[in-house]
Amino acid sequence: MSALSLAVRDATTMLRRNLLHARRYPSLTLNLLLTPVMMLLLFVYIFGDVMSAGIAGGGADRSRYIAYVVPGILLMTIGSTVIGAAVSVATDMSEGIIARFRTMAIHRGSVLIGHVIGSVLQSVASVTLIGLVAVAIGFRSTDASPLEWLAALGLLVLFALALTWIAVGMGMASPNAEAASNGAMPLILLPLISSAFTPIDAMPGWFQPIAEYQPFTPAIETVRGLLLGTEIGHNGWLAVAWCLVLAALGYRWSTASFRRDPK
Repeated sequence: MSALSLAVRDATTMLRRNLLHARRYPSLTLNLLLTPVMMLLLFVYIFGDVMSAGIAGGGADRSRYIAYVVPGILLMTIGSTVIGAAVSVATDMSEGIIARFRTMAIHRGSVLIGHVIGSVLQSVASVTLIGLVAVAIGFRSTDASPLEWLAALGLLVLFALALTWIAVGMGMASPNAEAASNGAMPLILLPLISSAFTPIDAMPGWFQPIAEYQPFTPAIETVRGLLLGTEIGHNGWLAVAWCLVLAALGYRWSTASFRRDPK
């Protein structure tokens, strides 16, 4: 077998291993998924009328706020889901299975690739579930063309890949699963200080740069524009650039830690 065939075979084996772990221990995935579901229901049914009136400057219209908030919840779902990758990697490191894998005749990169692909697949499944919940409570995307839907899905997958590599690096650097979970919490908190729930121009002036110059905001604005048929502006390029930079940084961090850590 060629080196590429061996790498694909080993990565597939590691992917199967991670998916089996997710199936046998679903509590972590369910706990991480509950956060965006609860946020969606909370902001739509508790704050929806007030928030829609404030954003539009007119009467309350919950359906209008559902359309606004769903793209942000989708990105938050990705940030929440990839925390599971950090916990899984940290668990493997602390239990010594990574050290055992290093002694086996397998492609070294397949261990990390299995974690990454497994996490991206879980993110896609989670986003799909949140999307179904959003549709069930009234979200509609009638102005989006099939190409815009495909572009939005592509950006969500790319964003999931980028955040997963960051999460894997966090897991490699953490001494245990608890530390990995705590260290990855900014992946959930950053959407809260973005344009996910309220426009940036409605925030205090000193806070607007914090909300604007972070990776979630351009990704949210791009997905929102694609799904609602509104202008994207420069946010599309910024979102893709953020994804590429984060993926590259996470990949270098993860692979360097994998080669260096003797555990």
